Amino acid sequence: MALRPSFGPESLAFETPGGAFYTGVNDGLVLRYQPTTGWTTFAFTSPNRSIALCNGTTDPDKGPICGRPLGLAYSPFTKLLYIADAYYGLLVADSNGRLATQIATSAEGQPFVVCNALDIDPFTGNIYFTDASAVYDLRNSSKALLANDSTGRLLKYDVRTNQVTVLLRNLSVAVGVAVSKDGGFVLVSEFVGNRIRRYWLTGRNAGTSDIFLSNLNILRPNNIKRTSLGDFLIAAATVRQDSQTLVPVRVRVNELGRISATVSLEAQYGSTLISEVQQSGLS
Repeated sequence: MALRPSFGPESLAFETPGGAFYTGVNDGLVLRYQPTTGWTTFAFTSPNRSIALCNGTTDPDKGPICGRPLGLAYSPFTKLLYIADAYYGLLVADSNGRLATQIATSAEGQPFVVCNALDIDPFTGNIYFTDASAVYDLRNSSKALLANDSTGRLLKYDVRTNQVTVLLRNLSVAVGVAVSKDGGFVLVSEFVGNRIRRYWLTGRNAGTSDIFLSNLNILRPNNIKRTSLGDFLIAAATVRQDSQTLVPVRVRVNELGRISATVSLEAQYGSTLISEVQQSGLS
């Protein structure tokens, strides 16, 4: 399936299995794909966006003007699309071609620097999302890697009270989020920390966190997606031993944090790292 002339799709969000889905691209647009009609512009995130300046751009310095939608999730509760934009925070969109509505830009008095990933609690409808770094914006992500930045946060947006709560701090570039099938915990990946942390939402461990996955062979974990079975697919990398270069892999992990499969994607993508893997048609 060819993407219309746009670059940098980061994440996918499906309305229904096998139905319409969404992705955000470099020039600030959120695109919608329908099997019957193909690609259309669904929304944009920046009130300052100019078609002449932004359409088709790959210039990262235009991000603050054009917007850069990263994480996406479609809510079966509200029938709305929630968007984590690197420069405009947490937004929600409900109609084709319109400016998305900004619903959160800070937490506990600290503005978001690079909102990155999000997921929706399957029971409460609450939004869990990340602010990857409190220091380096998306244009300076390479500096965050070099500095081993650990200022990221995991946050919750309560859809009933419209309040944002900080759940975890001091995360090493927090770039992926997934809520468990039973709503018992939420996972957050630390791209620089090379691990995935679990924050408990219910039960006797509620409000605490632990390490869900830390494996010397699984590096640079990015987006996490829950499957229909309740396990998780992780976009990550591993080291190719003969060249000592990073190559992309797809990792499947069960709800206990045990790896059930690691599949190399080097044949498809070479040494280019990937942002997300997902079962087709499953959000």
